Amino acid sequence: MTQPAARPAVSFADYIAMERVATVKHQLVHGEVFDMSGGSPQHAALGLSTGAELRAQLQGKPCRAFSSDLRIRAGELVTYPDASVVCGPLERDPEDPDTILNPTVVVEVLSDSTEAFDRGKKSETYRSIASLREYVLVDQHAPHIEVYTRTDTGWTLREVRAGERIALASIGCELDVNAVYEGVFEGA
Repeated sequence: MTQPAARPAVSFADYIAMERVATVKHQLVHGEVFDMSGGSPQHAALGLSTGAELRAQLQGKPCRAFSSDLRIRAGELVTYPDASVVCGPLERDPEDPDTILNPTVVVEVLSDSTEAFDRGKKSETYRSIASLREYVLVDQHAPHIEVYTRTDTGWTLREVRAGERIALASIGCELDVNAVYEGVFEGA
């Protein structure tokens, strides 16, 4: 029996050319392009509220919060996290100045269709970025935030739920679970 023909890998340059004319965002994973279709209202609200909480706390600091429109490249992964923070000057990809290489914090809101990837290969790839200090996972079904923090000996996991706060030491901020989730489940 014959095998289906393998599709050739998409280069970063071809992916960027495609993104410049696309009406929806895509991510590039080891040469394969995947749609990043819209999420649930809860997903959208959590991405915005997490980014807004970070932005408000970063006023006057050398770090900036970004929305899900900022493209980040980590090796063979090019994607748009739900929110991110970059400290200091932006390190732009030499092949595309709109793609950033040096996030300090990356936030992903977990969805049913992407949770395994966000916790698995995407997490592993993000954590390979030398500048990354914290990887934040926000649950879209219940007030629950997980923070993976880079230490001298590897990565540690801390979790918080409703009524709790968690420090993001790398950027001098705190996420208050109640504030992040305020109004998210109303009318859901």
